[in-house]
Amino acid sequence: MKNAGIYIHIPFCRSRCSYCDFATGMYSAPAAERYVASLAKEISSWRVDEDLDAQIENVDTIYFGGGTPSLLTPAQLKTLLDAVKTRFRVSAATEVTMEINPGTVTPETLAEFRRLGINRASFGAQTFDDGELARLGRSHNSDDTRRTFRYLRDAGFDNVSFDLIAGLPGQTVAGWQQNLDEAFSLMPEHLSFYLLEVHEGTPLWNHIKSGIQPVPDEDLAAEMYEVMLDRATDAGYEHYEISNLSLPGYESRHNTKYWTGAPYYGFGCSAHSYDGLDQRWANERDLTRYMEIVEQNDSPVVTTIKLTAEDRRAEAVFLGLRMMRGFSLNNYQREFGADLRENHEKDLSRFIEAGLIECGGDLLKLTRAGALLSNEVFAAFV
Repeated sequence: MKNAGIYIHIPFCRSRCSYCDFATGMYSAPAAERYVASLAKEISSWRVDEDLDAQIENVDTIYFGGGTPSLLTPAQLKTLLDAVKTRFRVSAATEVTMEINPGTVTPETLAEFRRLGINRASFGAQTFDDGELARLGRSHNSDDTRRTFRYLRDAGFDNVSFDLIAGLPGQTVAGWQQNLDEAFSLMPEHLSFYLLEVHEGTPLWNHIKSGIQPVPDEDLAAEMYEVMLDRATDAGYEHYEISNLSLPGYESRHNTKYWTGAPYYGFGCSAHSYDGLDQRWANERDLTRYMEIVEQNDSPVVTTIKLTAEDRRAEAVFLGLRMMRGFSLNNYQREFGADLRENHEKDLSRFIEAGLIECGGDLLKLTRAGALLSNEVFAAFV
């Protein structure tokens, strides 16, 4: 069994971004304190009805996501890390990531986070254009981004990831180039690049529907993707996953678990889990309801899915293809007793001819064009 990853969801934010459809709510100190107590209780109750020695698993990644986990106090963070260590065997070399939003931390708080073992920061820059940040409903500006990045470096964070979004309403290629100039001047170890997705019911969706903001230009966003890859490659980054690039040796170990079929266990409202075999489950999404359930000593799990053999085969393909190195056809045949080339001969031929995938020996992988049209490719295998 592969080592597991732990995901801990912190749903609090200082403001609601216009494009966000995650399970989040406004931060207040009392709500955060109550939620952390519920989280620690859920983690500490992990499989307590089973033999402890038989169920302790090795963990080598922990990820605090949100929301804005950096709104937690160091004491609250320590409570959660201590709870994890009571139920899991945590490696000394564990990658411990915290999502941090610009302007939410002080140098002193970051130094405390670092002393507690946080060794990787996922930094929600999104864009360096203050007008774009305002239209997104972000609570920070570009100066906050530069300042907080400096604080991270001063606190000893030598593994920092930037989130950047392309395809924003009104965004131009020239403006995107300026964004990249700013990002590459700071040289974070990792870059996560996202094309804007507009979800129904969000403020951004309402603004676009009512004509307050223009419809995002998908062709322009695709051009920005190409520009990003060219610029990042020239700067020494490796394109290792559809939406992720890193300097050598700085791939996200936690997120790689999602793409390679490793087990991961999610705690907190809306958190998802996978046992690495054939079962997925999800927690209650509503924050208040989640806390009430845990406080009543009940399980917050509300959905459980048993994967069929066909589900597992499909996931192996579309998750494996997310990795730009591709995935092994021989490993697929050993695990599932099927030859993907025979079962999907027409689809593979069509995608190869269209220049969306390539097959070199044992490896099947997306091309750069295929990465842009990955959903079309994946649909053929589901």
